Amino acid sequence: MCFSMTASLAAGGFLLGVGTMTVKVARRPSEIPFAAIPLLFAIQQLSEGIVWWTFAHNAPGLNVVMTQFYSFFSHVLWPAYVPLAVLLLEPPGGRSRLLKLTAIAGVGVGLYLLYSMFEYPITSRPTGGHVEYDSPHFFAVVTMAGYLIATTVSPLLSNEGIVRIFGALALISFMLAYLIFAKWFISVWCFFAAILSVVVALRFFGRKKPLTLV
Repeated sequence: MCFSMTASLAAGGFLLGVGTMTVKVARRPSEIPFAAIPLLFAIQQLSEGIVWWTFAHNAPGLNVVMTQFYSFFSHVLWPAYVPLAVLLLEPPGGRSRLLKLTAIAGVGVGLYLLYSMFEYPITSRPTGGHVEYDSPHFFAVVTMAGYLIATTVSPLLSNEGIVRIFGALALISFMLAYLIFAKWFISVWCFFAAILSVVVALRFFGRKKPLTLV
């Protein structure tokens, strides 16, 4: 399979560079959270590279730590962070009011999954060429609905085309990952979303530079 320690580390290293540059070109403080998405995905992918390493080197203690660290991103950070980052880009108006609702839903989902991680720690193991994360509470219908609203619907509500494209790609990758890689859904969707986060950089590098007087 194409997913491995090498794939996770390579994706993480690539996004580390992209994310660092994207944050640097953000013009306003309100842009920084959205600009930091590739950088945060870089950290998550690098952490999964270490999870892979623990399998090959029989390091159960480190595996537990890194599995929870990775899962904090996948379960807690993204549903709370994405709608807030999109909201900060949005001017006042109807869309911002809707985005506030998605942000509330995302924070609620993140807090519930954080509680669930303490009550039922997530475990990881290599199966079928992928990392399988055992997280039954993640797949509850209400939880998944709230998670999707926060991570994919919130960007689709943006008034910026490139942000909506990011949301659409995230939703498509969700469906593909769930239909084709259901057993490894958490790992595979996060990998897809990480690569697709390059679209975030286009929002900053693709815009026109302001005219300056000489």
